[in-house]
Amino acid sequence: MKAFAVPSSLFAYRRSADQDRRAPAHHAVVIVGAGPVGLVLALDLARRGRRSVVLDRRTALSDGSRAICWSKRTLEIMGRLGLADRLIDRGVTWRTGKVFHGDREVFAFDLLPEPGHQRPAFINLQQFHFEAACLEAAIASGCVDVRFGHEMTAVTRREDGVEVEVMTPDGPYRVSADWLVAADGARSTVRQALGLGFIGQTFDDQFLICDIRMRAERPTERWFWFDPPFNPGQSALLHRQADGVWRLDFQIGSAADRDVETRPENVARRVRAMLGDIDFTFEWISCYRFQCRRIEKFRHGRVVFVGDAAHQVSPFGARGGNSGVQDADNLGWKLALVLAGDAPDALIDTYAFERELAADENILNSTRATDFISPKGPGAAHLRDAVLELASTEPFARRFLNSGRLSLPSVYDGSPLNTPDGFAPGDTPALRPGAPAIDAPVGNRWLVGDLGPGFTLVRFAAADGTEGSAGRAPAGAPAGLEHRAVSGELALRRYGALTEAATYLFRPDGHVAARWRTFEPDAIVSAIRRASGQIA
Repeated sequence: MKAFAVPSSLFAYRRSADQDRRAPAHHAVVIVGAGPVGLVLALDLARRGRRSVVLDRRTALSDGSRAICWSKRTLEIMGRLGLADRLIDRGVTWRTGKVFHGDREVFAFDLLPEPGHQRPAFINLQQFHFEAACLEAAIASGCVDVRFGHEMTAVTRREDGVEVEVMTPDGPYRVSADWLVAADGARSTVRQALGLGFIGQTFDDQFLICDIRMRAERPTERWFWFDPPFNPGQSALLHRQADGVWRLDFQIGSAADRDVETRPENVARRVRAMLGDIDFTFEWISCYRFQCRRIEKFRHGRVVFVGDAAHQVSPFGARGGNSGVQDADNLGWKLALVLAGDAPDALIDTYAFERELAADENILNSTRATDFISPKGPGAAHLRDAVLELASTEPFARRFLNSGRLSLPSVYDGSPLNTPDGFAPGDTPALRPGAPAIDAPVGNRWLVGDLGPGFTLVRFAAADGTEGSAGRAPAGAPAGLEHRAVSGELALRRYGALTEAATYLFRPDGHVAARWRTFEPDAIVSAIRRASGQIA
């Protein structure tokens, strides 16, 4: 298993040439935060030939494992950036979850029951490994200037851009930018500089989290307990990570003293109560409360918020890191089009619309999970316990059991970039405009992996000649439009084309911009213009 080798010298403070300028140096994009979200955005821009400066006050990778569960959708995004295979090889692949009530297994679920997907349902990989892989790729791209030990301290907004003050060991300096992207986490200095607060909830219940290194022959599955004998009246979670490290979560209640609970000797007692008399070492110990909240608007002039700087959710469900990566995936192609002059500034408003929608969906799911895991009052507790009893024998009850609905990509219903659906009502609704692409094998390739960096037109038709002009881009379409003709039973079934051909237009982030049964060049050109923000 190949480690991601990032030398510690990389994080040493280095003086930038910008610090020797009398006037602020100008950059198209400045990203604050070199975590997973900021680096994915920088990589996506680099893939499109756009340079960026990434500022980070840290002098090392993230401590502890933090985000560990990376979803299929995130892995598809990382595949477009050339990193998915390395992440999968480095991480732990899993697809099975088990739910327990007391010491009794209630049921098990499979997150990817149907074959025909290139990427696994989830991998578990510590955040610092994810960051290291992105950092290596960012430096290799030649388009990303990562500056560690450079802390953003002030923002001045202007109509056509921003000015940023940066503090370093050598003192302050200033840069200007067309766009500033805040990817600086839950304690965002950009958000504080703009005086922005959160809307939403912080829950009282506390959770103790620890990573331990141990030798164990245990299945690679997500195990979640309600009211286990080793943590009565509370919940617990067990996950395997890379390098023989395991993630353990213990619900400890709202009144717990976190200073006492996080003492290694007290955590060790909890670990052995869960796993028995084992030999282990601690990698990381922390304590947290569930947060389900976001800033009201993700765009403020030329300042755009992504990841935890914009929204926060409880970790059960793996919605934090994955939704942040999807923020970057949504924003990158739009910024690139605007910077190239191929789309109006208003296209960035659609980033805010779509990802605020996604954040609300994640917050809703996260809040529901929190309410189920920590029921408020005896009535809610009795209802939860009844669901757990029924779920072991009655499949219908499993729909109501919630140990953290695991991350899925959002469908951008109502987006101004969607062309009105060209299919009949009720025809394969999962792939309506705004939906993310679903993978399928296409010969010896994969559909999602074969989508281009720009707009891609795909004609789905049986391999009997009915696709007609499917291999030709429509007259008047942008020169960069890629086009594919696809057959194969699984792909045709997933895209509703088993009995009748279909044409799909995919956006650069792999979401469906439009779909039709017929092949209409004028409609395709119009849909591309709409999805680029050029027409309403």
